[in-house]
Amino acid sequence: ILARLNHQLSPVGKPFIRAAFYFKEALQLLLRFNTTNTSTLYTTNMIFKIAAYKSFSEISPIVQFVNFTCNQALLEVFEGCNRVHIIDFDIGYGGQWASLMQELVLRNGGAPCMKITAFACPTSYDEFELGFTIENLKHFANEINMGFDIEIVSLEALNSCSWSSLPLHFGENETIAVNLPISSFSNYPSTLPLILRFVKQLSPKIVVSSDRGCDRTDVPFPHHIIHAVQSYSGLLESLDAVNMNLDALEKIERFFLQPSIEKIVLGRHRSLERRPPWRSLFIQSGFSPLTFSNFTESQAECLVQRTPIRGFHVEKRQSALVLCWQRRELIAASAWRC
Repeated sequence: ILARLNHQLSPVGKPFIRAAFYFKEALQLLLRFNTTNTSTLYTTNMIFKIAAYKSFSEISPIVQFVNFTCNQALLEVFEGCNRVHIIDFDIGYGGQWASLMQELVLRNGGAPCMKITAFACPTSYDEFELGFTIENLKHFANEINMGFDIEIVSLEALNSCSWSSLPLHFGENETIAVNLPISSFSNYPSTLPLILRFVKQLSPKIVVSSDRGCDRTDVPFPHHIIHAVQSYSGLLESLDAVNMNLDALEKIERFFLQPSIEKIVLGRHRSLERRPPWRSLFIQSGFSPLTFSNFTESQAECLVQRTPIRGFHVEKRQSALVLCWQRRELIAASAWRC
């Protein structure tokens, strides 16, 4: 089947064809590699990856929608706090936290001291990228004169030792918040229940999360792949509507979207068994959904209205805020309390 698809699919063409092509490429990796001991299969130049991410952030409202929505919830929780500690399971390039620092500095009473403990998986994080992120955040905090510290902890340490012996340092009167995007577990979906039990023990003031609509482990593997193809087809359709430079679009797809698709396919193949929907796991682990404030909702809607392309809109589904393209869900932001 994959051999026949090689003749029918191409990275050029309509959004559905391109999405199917990238998933076909990821499925072919399963034939080429022993997926139980792969490290990063999609290694590429960091400069290209950062440029692709930057371009994506500029032309699509997805990144800003999630960052601003989650950050506003954090700002409301941090009101009046002098020391804040963020436990982050997806540090990325640190843009969300630079944005949060900027807002905290402007608040009445001055900025709090901020610490980030970032959990990183050695097999999926590039050492140079992580170093780049750390230096950028430290430099930015210094520029705005904000007390800042960051510590990196191996995600594998959660599996291999008792939690009490983890190199985690909490100061007195720290307000703890957790950033837990579901996509950060694409590589290892089976670890989410363990992470939730660990987070519950920390008793954070708030947990912010996001999911892409294709983060599904509650359906069989084939259905998960079909659902993800449709999800990425909608995402590519929204990018096409921007009518951007084709070379820039090709780089976004090659260096940003294709690695994400590979993580979904390879991660789910490592853990083929079906699991409850991730929201059910949150509730079973003792978390309850928080409703975003009216201000957060209106801010999300304003952000989308500023997007020059018609077709994006925000929907409220239960307590989550969902960014949609036409009628397709692109990404949802949610907040939780213990």
